Amino acid sequence: MCGIVAYIGHQQAFSIILEGLKRLEYRGYDSAGISILDHGIKTVKKKGKVSKLEAAAKEKDVSGTMGIGHTRWATHGKPDDINAHPHLSGNGRLAIIHNGIIENYSTLKKALTERGHTFISETDTEVLVHLIEEYQKKGNLDITEAVRLALEKAVGAYAIVVMDRNNPDVLIGARKSSPLVMGIGNGEYFLASDASPIIKYTNKVIYLNDEEIVTIHSNGNYEVTNLKNEVQEHEIQELDLKIEELEKEGYSHFMLKEIYQQPTTIRESMRGRINAHDGWVLVGGMQQYINRIVNAKRIIFAACGTSWHSALVAEYIFEELARIPVEVEYASELRYRNPIINADDVVIAISQSGETADTLAALEMAKEKGALLYGIVNVIGSSIARFTHCGSYTHAGPEIGVASTKAFTSQLTVLTLMALNLGHRRGTISEDYFRQLAYALESIPDKVEKVLQSNEKIKYIAHEIKDVSNALYLGRGYNFPVALEGALKLKEISYIHAEGYPAAEMKHGPIALIDENMPVIIIATNMSAYDKIVSNVQEVKARKAIVISIVTEGDTKIKEMSDYTIEIPETEEPLSPLLSVIPLQLLAYHIAVLRGCDVDQPRNLAKSVTVE
Repeated sequence: MCGIVAYIGHQQAFSIILEGLKRLEYRGYDSAGISILDHGIKTVKKKGKVSKLEAAAKEKDVSGTMGIGHTRWATHGKPDDINAHPHLSGNGRLAIIHNGIIENYSTLKKALTERGHTFISETDTEVLVHLIEEYQKKGNLDITEAVRLALEKAVGAYAIVVMDRNNPDVLIGARKSSPLVMGIGNGEYFLASDASPIIKYTNKVIYLNDEEIVTIHSNGNYEVTNLKNEVQEHEIQELDLKIEELEKEGYSHFMLKEIYQQPTTIRESMRGRINAHDGWVLVGGMQQYINRIVNAKRIIFAACGTSWHSALVAEYIFEELARIPVEVEYASELRYRNPIINADDVVIAISQSGETADTLAALEMAKEKGALLYGIVNVIGSSIARFTHCGSYTHAGPEIGVASTKAFTSQLTVLTLMALNLGHRRGTISEDYFRQLAYALESIPDKVEKVLQSNEKIKYIAHEIKDVSNALYLGRGYNFPVALEGALKLKEISYIHAEGYPAAEMKHGPIALIDENMPVIIIATNMSAYDKIVSNVQEVKARKAIVISIVTEGDTKIKEMSDYTIEIPETEEPLSPLLSVIPLQLLAYHIAVLRGCDVDQPRNLAKSVTVE
């Protein structure tokens, strides 16, 4: 959830950290703070977004060449100045920033209170820094050893960075189940939750593993050890990331930029993986374990949020093309059940960030049961990418908007390629149909471009319904999950209550909600169930709903029954979600803008859910 950035080097730290926090603000924006170490620890922190922290710091002395910064998504304790990070130890000697949750903080807090410690915040993080202080005082230990001993006692997830006033040449970082990357510059070092604050200064990084501690010295040396105090070796990796990818590049919001990037990102997801003319689909991540995947008795998808919706679409595609039984699980539910998972199952985890805590925990359980683990992630070097046996990157590039858009279509593209590959190898689809789908998939980016040309019409529709309190999204077959995704987008960024439903299930409850004030968005592109969808539209219209239909170009029948229609190009039915979701993304975006909502940073949400 939260964003961490730290610096040690020869430049002034504050401006580097502040800029880094702005790049990390999508991870949390309830409060923000920075501590600078320079003849003592100087701390500025403020409830609200990073801009409020920046304003509060203008009259402060923030000079110094080492510092830590944090932007918070609140877990323990309400969002306010006191609960904002960094937190100080009781003696004021230590400062800490923390992403994650210390599950046994209550027990630790009680024991520390009995030893005379006093706490001023409601956070678990303050308990952790007091615990480090206790070990440091008790054994007169150096800061690295005190951190190590404290983390041995801490139960839960963490990425932390710690400064010690009495050791002004040392910066400590550590992680478990929450990402932390170290950037290696020219006589300077960076620690951050992801690479976005680092890339401006260096493309050389090290991704810390779970239960590792890095000790960085201002003289240019660093050591990585684990909780057993064993030295760990790491190869330095080079980032393939451009700074302009982290900018809006003229768009009003990151979300709008990312919606419009989808012709490019879908192409990138396919690049080198398909050639319809030569008749092949090859997904590199599958090859090492291809026999095991082809012969899998069952595929289990584990995901959360938008990634779960892409998995639902994949269920239809994999079963249709590859004829392998598929189950789709919320990772947060799978991990707390006692599911039947066998060695001949393949568990496919889908996560934009590759850091989703529940998905990682579900993978850990599946690994214990002997299943093959496959990861589909966007962020290179992420925890899921490193934990799974094999996998595929979606190559969507950085997604900054909290509401996922291009990640969804990139995930669908990779999943479709995988299903095509499996169906071809297993002989469950004909050669003709394989090529037909391959050609159709290669044409999708151009068709997405065409859908985006409907932006002004969608904006007009948004203006007509922006003041509603509820909305219903209906879809069938491949487009039922798209209805769920469309409703989620509207909820996330406009705060309008919305439900996605299978169109045929509408009569089993939701139809009671429909009246003249209810917009019903119907995805009506399924030729295999066209007559049924027509009936659904008639049923909705009979209740005086505002009917907005997503239809295939040239459709006149449903258009005549609808208040508004948005046309998408014709494509093969298994690929239709790649097109039908685009108008729903734009509709949610424009409604949110018209309602004055913060599109890129909607309330109570954060981009990457790295805590349970």
